[in-house]
Amino acid sequence: MKTPVRRTSTAGRRAATVLAAAGTALAGTLLAAPGAHAADSDITFSDVVVNKGQPVVLGTGAEVEVPVTYTLKTKVRLDGFWVELYRGTWGHYEDRLDNAIQQYCPKSSSGGYTYYDCDDTLFYSPRTFVNSDAGTWKTYGTAVKVGGGYDDDLLAPSVSIRRASLIESADASPEPVTSGEPITVKGTLKRANWNTRRYDLYGGQRVTLQFKAAGTTAYTSVRTITTTPTGAMRTTVTASKDGTWRWYYAGNSVTGAKATTGDYVDVR
Repeated sequence: MKTPVRRTSTAGRRAATVLAAAGTALAGTLLAAPGAHAADSDITFSDVVVNKGQPVVLGTGAEVEVPVTYTLKTKVRLDGFWVELYRGTWGHYEDRLDNAIQQYCPKSSSGGYTYYDCDDTLFYSPRTFVNSDAGTWKTYGTAVKVGGGYDDDLLAPSVSIRRASLIESADASPEPVTSGEPITVKGTLKRANWNTRRYDLYGGQRVTLQFKAAGTTAYTSVRTITTTPTGAMRTTVTASKDGTWRWYYAGNSVTGAKATTGDYVDVR
């Protein structure tokens, strides 16, 4: 059975903290992690995957859980270790995300090494982000040695953190409609504003109208349009058969994708 331990950073935004290894009852307080430090050849982080390789998308309210998996190989005894996100130049004003971590790291031994196969969760709250935080972040691992000392490893994976998008008032009308007659599909695209904790109108974006015929499971793209400066979407198509219409926004490097649930139209 998993026995995860959740610990919250106390060092604040743009500073890392040492987090306890899962399944161990570590005494003492969390220590502030130092700046740049050469990697220790006796400690290695590998197979790091953040959020299953997908972008991390945050709205304006709910905390987001981000899974992180990795393997830690060590010849030295450790008090704690973790993988987190940063950007900038390491050791020179790098920007590190503040968060809580829940860890589950089964341990094994082989060839003089101890291995931890970790299945962690990072918890990010939109309240700790501003709009300029959207973009690409890098990963690092830190291990704290028993008796003092630490190891910082800069890792290969990068992570895209994006502002959530939202499509409001998605509606296809009239309902029902006569075959061969026009259907107008409307909607409004918005994007999370982390500075103000609200969703703002999002103009100038390419959005796609999609259709799923009754009795089928897949949507097909029908038409792509650009939202007005106020985020409005509107297009007209010809009704030919029963089915569900929806809007799909693919997102961009700083904005998450979004699809509406769809609006069913009966064609008579």
